[in-house]
Amino acid sequence: MENSRRKAAYIVARWMATKEFPGELLPDGPERAFVQDLVFTVIRRLRPLRRILGTMVSRWPKGELEAFLYVGAAQIIFMDGVPDFAAVNETVEAAKSCANASVARVVNGVLRNLVRRRQLLAKGSELETFPSAIVRRWRERYGQDGAEALAAWHNRPAETVLARRDGSFTTLERGKSVAETKGFAEGEFIVQDPGTALAIELLRPAPGETILDACAAPGGKTVQIAWRGASVAACEVNPKRRRRLEENLRRLRLSVEVLDSLPGGGRLFDKVLVDAPCSNTGVFRRRVDARWNWSEEKLSALVKLQAEILDNASASVRPGGVLVYSTCSNEPEENEAQVRSFLERHDDFELSASKESVPFVSGMDGAFAAAFVRIPIVPGERPIGCCGESGGASHQRV
Repeated sequence: MENSRRKAAYIVARWMATKEFPGELLPDGPERAFVQDLVFTVIRRLRPLRRILGTMVSRWPKGELEAFLYVGAAQIIFMDGVPDFAAVNETVEAAKSCANASVARVVNGVLRNLVRRRQLLAKGSELETFPSAIVRRWRERYGQDGAEALAAWHNRPAETVLARRDGSFTTLERGKSVAETKGFAEGEFIVQDPGTALAIELLRPAPGETILDACAAPGGKTVQIAWRGASVAACEVNPKRRRRLEENLRRLRLSVEVLDSLPGGGRLFDKVLVDAPCSNTGVFRRRVDARWNWSEEKLSALVKLQAEILDNASASVRPGGVLVYSTCSNEPEENEAQVRSFLERHDDFELSASKESVPFVSGMDGAFAAAFVRIPIVPGERPIGCCGESGGASHQRV
């Protein structure tokens, strides 16, 4: 694992400076798994690391020194599989690459002191690792025990799950490369958590149907729709994300119409999926940095954006057709409240069913999905099937 601590410290320093998604900064190669564990541990445990390191230094460090102290302390306090001598020695060796020679000396002194005093230092609770505003919301919804269970879930390293053509999910062996897994080049699977299946279960794509995926990238749900034989148009307005969508579709050898905006001109579809941009609070264990980007203001802005997308996409649903709205969030404003608001604005739609995955209950990522039926204009026309009969809406928490 040569230079792995150096790479981890570089990613941590860059993330602190730019707030880029750290998962996109990880190196390829055999050290990737360790670097990811180390970087993600630092980001998950940032608040207790700051508290503990604050007792070790007289003045708070910045830049490379701060990053190397986080990397070293995370190994000593939170990564039980890393021996103390390796955490100290390898991190100090990595810090010697810094132009300022004092960085390695300070790292050496602080980490050795940390090892000696570790038994006197409290790791803190799982709830300490999340912003106070999020913890307050969790306590209000799930109670103290539920909040602690949810925090513990989101601090657990996420496994890599493969969704296959037959609808099954399998967990990839830890540390194994997705690209080197049998069937990757042949397009036999995609990487996707079972929590994403809620939207597909409500959409129920079938051969011969025309379906619009209105917020398609990176393409996981688009792929699952196409695998079920439907004719899919996938819309993605962000050029970078659209390129990723197209790359995934090529690997999977799927013929899908890719759009850079929602179709106009009165074009209608049997079904429309809106997998909306959201706060990611259901996937904090995968998007480890999202907890530090969260705020009430950003949540309000996302709710407004989701409503706009829903309004625009709903115009593409044919009478009798189905609109499915989904998020990877557990926030009521983005889910149940968004559903109620949509129905108040659109009396030509009715709610058919909704589902929610709460991670510490379901054992899957957090997710929400709701299915609406557009009331037919032609008297006697029946809605095409999405969730059984359309008369009575049901909500299922899994």
